[in-house]
Amino acid sequence: MFVTRLTLQDFRSWPELDLSLTPGCTTFVGANGNGKTNLLEAVGYLGTLGSHRVAGDGPLIRTGSTRAVIGATVVNTGRELTVDVELNAGVANRARINGSPTRRPREILGILRSVLFAPEDLALVRGDPGERRSFLDDLATVRRPRIAGVRADYDRVLRQRSALLKSAGRNPRADLSTLDVWDEHLIEHATTLLVERLRLLTELAPHVTAAYQQIAPESRPAALRYRSGIGELSTDPAVTAELLRTALAAARRKELERGVCLVGPHRDDVELLLGTNPAKGYASHGESWSFALALRLGSFTLLRSDGTDPVLLLDDVFAELDRRRRSALAAAAIDAEQVLVTAAVADDVPVELTGRRVGVVCSAAADDAVRRSSLAAESAESGASSAGSGEPS
Repeated sequence: MFVTRLTLQDFRSWPELDLSLTPGCTTFVGANGNGKTNLLEAVGYLGTLGSHRVAGDGPLIRTGSTRAVIGATVVNTGRELTVDVELNAGVANRARINGSPTRRPREILGILRSVLFAPEDLALVRGDPGERRSFLDDLATVRRPRIAGVRADYDRVLRQRSALLKSAGRNPRADLSTLDVWDEHLIEHATTLLVERLRLLTELAPHVTAAYQQIAPESRPAALRYRSGIGELSTDPAVTAELLRTALAAARRKELERGVCLVGPHRDDVELLLGTNPAKGYASHGESWSFALALRLGSFTLLRSDGTDPVLLLDDVFAELDRRRRSALAAAAIDAEQVLVTAAVADDVPVELTGRRVGVVCSAAADDAVRRSSLAAESAESGASSAGSGEPS
């Protein structure tokens, strides 16, 4: 799988962009603040309908604009598709496939698969459980796009049920006749999501363990374990549904007292283990980086096992890594069908990742013609103008 064309309109610091891409490795080189990361963020968005840097879409729309458009032409096993998403301030986003509108933006999921490495990945190890839940759910969605609908349905039910619990907390006489109905809706969608998480973790874990061993052979072995507050989960939907039903009944009084939903996949975690200890709180800085890399490398290997290479996005990660970890990442990337790399300093990129090099230069004083210019540099000496808004790269 590879992208042959990336187009942007009013996305982050880019007023307009029309960029031709090729298989192999392309490295975008430029000082921080010039918009390099925005390019990889745009490609990643088309694969997940989310940003690895911010929770909402608002910051993705260039300052002063009311909408942004991300488009790409993708080739997968000889088939070419063009996909674009329009991000709108205050109204629903829209998407198109080969120019035809889709009913929902999530219908484009699966057309472009990617795995993105970024400095923010350290939060997968050191951050709160929400980071790890999102990592697992995003990967599940890339593999099986229908999971996007399951997640949306679960979030909707969770909001409705939480609102009912909160109203009961404020008013002891509130009508709770519909709470049992919302319980069953929550059980239905939560069961599907939990079973998918467990199945995915079972497939992913060996790849992560192997990747960590390659990156940090002297360290303790790495492992993944799902931790749920409702007991030992099963990939049998009937068993997991019954566990949820029992846990909801047991928590009913406490939920009404606190006005929050205390049961469900939104409260679970993925434990990252080094030996018998959790990586969070016990891993050194180097071990934490190694584990974060192993999670992404394991994801790449798993997606590749499905029959096609995802696009590999390496966002300024080499500056954060020592020589051995750089080499391990480069070794995994070198035979990927397409790799897009950003770097502030060209020498940070391992020599193994040779290929096209594109200079990215921000010029806030550029005229309109330059602002709309396409980024099409073909050598290390070439440059391209980005009429940046001053947003960080």
